[in-house]
Amino acid sequence: MAPPSSSSSLHRILFLLFLISVAVTVMSSPAHSPRRVASHNYKDALTKSLIFFEGQRSGKLPPNQRMTWRKNSGLSDGAAMKVDLVGGYYDAGDNIKFGFPMAFTTTMLSWSVLEFGGLMKGELGNAKEAIRWATDYLLKATAEPDVIYVQVGDATKDHACWERPEDMDTPRTVIKIDRNTPGTEVAAETAAALASASLVFRKSDRTYSKLLLKRAISVFEFADKYRGSYSNGLKKFVCPYYCSYSGYEDELLWGAAWLQKATRSPKYLNYIQANGLTLGAAETDNTFGWDNKHAGARVLLSKVLKSLKLAFLVQKLQSLHDYKGHADSFICSLIPGAPFSQSEFTPGGLLFKMDDSNMQYVTSASFLLVTYAKYLTQARKVVNCGGSIVTPKRLRAIAKKQVDYLLGDNPLKMSYMVGYGPRYPLRIHHRGSSLPSISAHPAKIECGSGFSIMHSEIPNPNVLIGAVVGGPDEHDHFPDVRSDYFQSEPATYINAPLVGALSYLAHSFGQL
Repeated sequence: MAPPSSSSSLHRILFLLFLISVAVTVMSSPAHSPRRVASHNYKDALTKSLIFFEGQRSGKLPPNQRMTWRKNSGLSDGAAMKVDLVGGYYDAGDNIKFGFPMAFTTTMLSWSVLEFGGLMKGELGNAKEAIRWATDYLLKATAEPDVIYVQVGDATKDHACWERPEDMDTPRTVIKIDRNTPGTEVAAETAAALASASLVFRKSDRTYSKLLLKRAISVFEFADKYRGSYSNGLKKFVCPYYCSYSGYEDELLWGAAWLQKATRSPKYLNYIQANGLTLGAAETDNTFGWDNKHAGARVLLSKVLKSLKLAFLVQKLQSLHDYKGHADSFICSLIPGAPFSQSEFTPGGLLFKMDDSNMQYVTSASFLLVTYAKYLTQARKVVNCGGSIVTPKRLRAIAKKQVDYLLGDNPLKMSYMVGYGPRYPLRIHHRGSSLPSISAHPAKIECGSGFSIMHSEIPNPNVLIGAVVGGPDEHDHFPDVRSDYFQSEPATYINAPLVGALSYLAHSFGQL
């Protein structure tokens, strides 16, 4: 037999290499590798978390309204001051429009879209609609120079009634801030909302985006020039409901950060550099919500300044470099077992900040964790918590655990999102949800008549799909009692940051 030619040997080698490559491809394909199994249907939860905002709408509802048991309400809002303040959102389970939490809700919905909108697919349009429902109202509320209408309705009188928003007959008192009665917190937060939303609409509606940004710039100037806490000048109207306990410095830093991101102007960079410390950039608090923006501002600035290639410079720009350190400190405070951890958790593992509407801090912290993990991954960095290295993967795992608890992985096997899962709160503290709808009961339900239902054990007849309630106590207990507004009341600012976290989780498990 003749010896094999070098040509045939080469062919054999090439054929063997081909077989090996095929085997490797097959073995590494999804069918043969362990797939990540999702704990929950995060896509379904995302869809429902956005539908919730339709249940909170005030004003004339659009034809595509999905929460169909809700009808038009507040159609003469603003008439008391001869201005048009129709629209916007009711903040929670009552029928008041509070500008401060509404603006924060808007900022967080916008931030969710800016970070994770590319992952939202079919829900992106719904998220942008939720934002626009708010910004259309905020544009009305800021139409006059150096004036912001910050509230519609008398909270004390509203809370003395248990009635549907469609039946409202309590005074629709209009509250404003101006040069003589400043409200820097709500003004700067409104500027943040308008600036962040301008980025959301920059590609899809440039004219609207420019209007939002122009208004944000003027509103921030008003907030900074006429400084004063709105909790002082408007105390009898806004306290104890949305008193500002953290002061207005955090909102000025937060507002400037969003304007820097939206304008890329040296003006705001200089403002942040000159005023950061006096505005509390180095504060060690680890609570992020409608009142205290320090933690959110630190995380946002760590990214904004890095994108300007300034965050890690030294010497004269050291004050800007510090935001990465400030953000790291906040993140370390959330890590269970870390040397600088300041957080407490329930026996079932839920982050616990306070009795009143604790879930708002769970959703906001979860959002910051997945967002900062994204920033760290992009920068190829980790967090050093007193010698303990925390990776982006760990941050995402902590956020997932919190969201999973909210959706039902808890000692009660209870989802704290209404309409999600087999078991969820049935008696939420929400007027419209708890009373018969207009369709079921066309006749007016008078101011005091609804309290018999409020104090009853009857499940709410109208399902407020996607509403996340205040949640369990520090022992993981949840009584599902309608009168317990600490635990059973939903709010727009609970849902807004959850939208971003759910978008990330749904995408990471292949659901979007």
